Amino acid sequence: MRLSARLLAALLAGAACAALSAPASAEPNFEVIVGGDAYFQAAYINQRQDDGLRSSEFANRFRLTVNPAATTEDGLQYGARLRLLAGNGDPSVAGRTVENDRAFLYATGAFGTVQAGVINGLSDEYGIIGPNLEGIAGSPDSNGILFLHGSTTYAALPLAATSLRTLVSYDPGTKLIYITPSLYGFQLAASYTPRLGDSNSSVNRRKVDALGDALSFHDVVEAGGAYQAVFDELTIEASAFYQTGKAVRQSDGVTSQSYEDLNSVHVGANIGYGPVKVGASYAYSGKSGYAKGITDSRAQQNVIVGAQYTSGPLVFAANYLRALGNDSATMSIPAKADIWQAGVTWTVAPGMTTGVEYDYVRSSLSSASVIGTDLNDRAHILMLDTRLAF
Repeated sequence: MRLSARLLAALLAGAACAALSAPASAEPNFEVIVGGDAYFQAAYINQRQDDGLRSSEFANRFRLTVNPAATTEDGLQYGARLRLLAGNGDPSVAGRTVENDRAFLYATGAFGTVQAGVINGLSDEYGIIGPNLEGIAGSPDSNGILFLHGSTTYAALPLAATSLRTLVSYDPGTKLIYITPSLYGFQLAASYTPRLGDSNSSVNRRKVDALGDALSFHDVVEAGGAYQAVFDELTIEASAFYQTGKAVRQSDGVTSQSYEDLNSVHVGANIGYGPVKVGASYAYSGKSGYAKGITDSRAQQNVIVGAQYTSGPLVFAANYLRALGNDSATMSIPAKADIWQAGVTWTVAPGMTTGVEYDYVRSSLSSASVIGTDLNDRAHILMLDTRLAF
């Protein structure tokens, strides 16, 4: 694993040097492109395990993207991308924050594309999870089930219920990425991340953390490919990615805890014909990240099937998710979740949509009675979503 990671890093670094050393025009003319997106959501939640919880909640997010870009006379495209977002925070306690989840350099030419910096994993960026890539009324990271945040049920969900592709592809740690040119609709890609959660100017070379710290992985390699094709009214999209890495051990100098290494695979495909699109995806991560020696475990995996129908400015969609694994809070109790979603999105004007989404969540822990608390739950979520993209 250590050798393969070093070889991949060397390969990617060589590609980056080749890209950035290509002949350039003497007077590069940068164009600064500014864009972004924003949403506002309102939800009503009816939940069995609702002790101490309100039944209504709002959520919003604003992201701003800045992209300085230039093209040389011989066709080399290069630049950088920064995406800022309004962070979480109670202004009366810790103050509001502004964060970034993209901050990388890039170069694109006949050799392909090289990206270096803060960006999510390949599967998260390019993996197919069904026709509703933007969710029923929103993206996968802003759909209705996130309104279960703050409840015991959300912590009891298996990680595979919210990490829909390779297990930790959502992590925007600093990485180096190489993507091949497209050939007949096929593209391959590979990435190397020294350590998850280590981004921007932070440096963390430790392979051992303090006991009780959040689990992480180092020397993470992800590789795979995607395919896209259009034949008249028929469209085909498919992807497959594999992610591997070493688990960070934890110790307090006396007691230590080791974890299972990262091995995760994700495959998905969509087929569309005219206004109809159907698709499915499957992810398997086994015992990745589980503490070694735990007495009870369930392999992490999820299956997603979905369909959508477009009629003018309206998109009708539905999908089903079955997620298995251990609970995401302790990763020690076998859990499962079944999630049904349906909704409609209306394009009000170019760049502006509004929609309604209904989610039904059925979750259970196999050892709920052992810990003395019933965490099995049923939840109904009705969410209104309005968003702007510019």
